[in-house]
Amino acid sequence: MANCDILIIGSGPAAWSCALTARQRNLNVIVAAASSATGWLQRAERIDNYPGLPQVSGKDLLRIFRQQAEDMGAQVMPLLARQIMPVCDAGYMTLVGNDVVESRSVVLAMGAARPRLLPGEEELLGMGVSWCGTCDGMFYREKEVAVLSAWQGGVEEGEFLAGLASRVDYYFLAKHDQPENVPYTLCAGTPRELVRQEDSRILLKTDKGERCYDGVFIFRPAVAPDSLLPGLALNGAFIQVDRRMETNMPHVYACGDCTGHPLQIAKAVGEGNIAAISAAEDMQGGTH
Repeated sequence: MANCDILIIGSGPAAWSCALTARQRNLNVIVAAASSATGWLQRAERIDNYPGLPQVSGKDLLRIFRQQAEDMGAQVMPLLARQIMPVCDAGYMTLVGNDVVESRSVVLAMGAARPRLLPGEEELLGMGVSWCGTCDGMFYREKEVAVLSAWQGGVEEGEFLAGLASRVDYYFLAKHDQPENVPYTLCAGTPRELVRQEDSRILLKTDKGERCYDGVFIFRPAVAPDSLLPGLALNGAFIQVDRRMETNMPHVYACGDCTGHPLQIAKAVGEGNIAAISAAEDMQGGTH
């Protein structure tokens, strides 16, 4: 288990700005930055409106931001944050990849992407549908499960589940590479819908046919904010914050595109700076 003052979830300008400011306040910082998750900025060939760095590519800009944060002492975990759990007055425990990070504060900076769920997915979550193999895999020992994956992170999860379940069928929600000799079955067909059967099994409907499973595991490079942290207040698809970047949850802050428009780099950097200052003040018992 890793420990830190601030866990920052995200890998964009807001996250790196927050990490820099937090380190300047001498706080221990971990940034959960999923290496396979790429946003629009990573693909931007040229950016002209960020002060001081004219005509820079998005990839180079992110590289500069990240390198500066790492040089300042921020620790990076290239893994997807899956679930945040409050721990009484001690802060939060967050499942990052297959590891647990304990932190006094959490900063959400994961961008504006909100996964599009399959019909039936949200209603069946916890009732045969799971977003975490490590959390729920043991419930399906010697049973038949399906993995629905939109990214490379599903490969590791599929391999883990293959060591528990009697059968693992792997379906693609989006194209991604596979290693050789995988311990699961690669299946044709794009998942379309999930339906709970009378025997509590899950019927998976695809464009190629249907099949029933004891459990269905779904993996994407992003997690909806209110699924990541139940009880988090949203304003439409965005996280609701005040001028200090505080959310409705104690010692949880949000910054960048996930807080709403305008979706601009300069705005994200400024909000990341504010979130770090607010977190530092609150942890140190200061006034604001």
